[in-house]
Amino acid sequence: MTRRERVRKALRFEPTDQVPKDLGAMLSTCVSCFAYPGLVSALGLPYRPPRVFDTGQMLALPDPDVLDALDCDCVFVAADSATNVLEEPERWHPYDFNGRLPARVMAPASFAAQPDGSILQHGQSLMPPSSFNFNVPHAGQLLDLTIDPPKEDLVALAKWHENNRFTPERVAALADYCRRARAATDRAIMFSGLYSGLGFRGGMAPFSMLCMTDPGYIKELHSIVADHAIAQAELLLPAIAPYVDVIMLTADDQGTQQASILPPDTFAELFTPAYRRINDACHRIAPEVFTFMHNCGAIYDLLDAIIDAGFDALNPVQWSAGGHSYTEWKDRCRKRIALWGGGVNTQTTLPLGTVADVEREVAEVVKVMAQDSGYIFCGIHNLLAEIPPAKILAMYRTAASVPTR
Repeated sequence: MTRRERVRKALRFEPTDQVPKDLGAMLSTCVSCFAYPGLVSALGLPYRPPRVFDTGQMLALPDPDVLDALDCDCVFVAADSATNVLEEPERWHPYDFNGRLPARVMAPASFAAQPDGSILQHGQSLMPPSSFNFNVPHAGQLLDLTIDPPKEDLVALAKWHENNRFTPERVAALADYCRRARAATDRAIMFSGLYSGLGFRGGMAPFSMLCMTDPGYIKELHSIVADHAIAQAELLLPAIAPYVDVIMLTADDQGTQQASILPPDTFAELFTPAYRRINDACHRIAPEVFTFMHNCGAIYDLLDAIIDAGFDALNPVQWSAGGHSYTEWKDRCRKRIALWGGGVNTQTTLPLGTVADVEREVAEVVKVMAQDSGYIFCGIHNLLAEIPPAKILAMYRTAASVPTR
């Protein structure tokens, strides 16, 4: 069984020889660039400055030899801009983040060191010397809840979408990039670059208010956005489908630590129909390609609506939020949607527990999640800068040791 076959079988709920594993197939299953050099060293591999693709979260693209050493089965392709299966030295340039980390980035000119040691990125987001990622005030979210939530001009939005479709040249370039990535690996390829564009447009608070006060507007908005996503899929998917396995369609983050942000009935009414149209189109155009949703937080009460929307895989499986166990998550989703993640609690067990604690939790979680297949292992979210390599090794080696039957 090749690595690609292992992932595809799991997504079809078929038996696999071992649990498929992921590190870095998308930007919430990855590892901090500050933790990455220690991981490389602990694996006994030659030093290399990390390639930092997501310079907001400061995430390293895991190199193929690291994936080999951790026995991982998936790789990352983001449009035609980056992948971890091709070297592409022409894309990567040295930058040391004000002496903190020798690394390689795609656009060093976007950073500016400040007198206090902070680094400003794109003139907007800031990374202080004590921080391991960039941020903007209030995470860029509008906080004034006393105003009427702003609405987009839907006629203008529809026209903008019509004028911003994939061109034949763009499609050809993306297809060639995916083809080259496919030829370079036997791992399953997750492609990021065909986003549906729902989520919290304009900010979580004002958009949530609009969902409650003007659902008709939201339905019209989502219809326009879904039309665009389907048109994009019709242009792109036929060209890249032979070379990719999973399409990341959305990253919604519909949950807090305690509950879903929107009432479940509201999500089902306003989001599920649009997502269903997009998923149905993708499955019609490229029936062998799986669709993927990233959705953080306590979304247990949204699971039926997400399944009804037609997604093949759901990440990050944040069972640690909302008071529902990983067993409940598995039972709710069993053979209805594949679960991608949830292998260890990255907020408590991984940073605060011992190596033995990590091994124990991974073994318990994977034993449950792997039942009836439909499971790809990784942590609940990214492996942060403070996580020592011994715990990362414990995660992946323990997951590999858990029987799938």
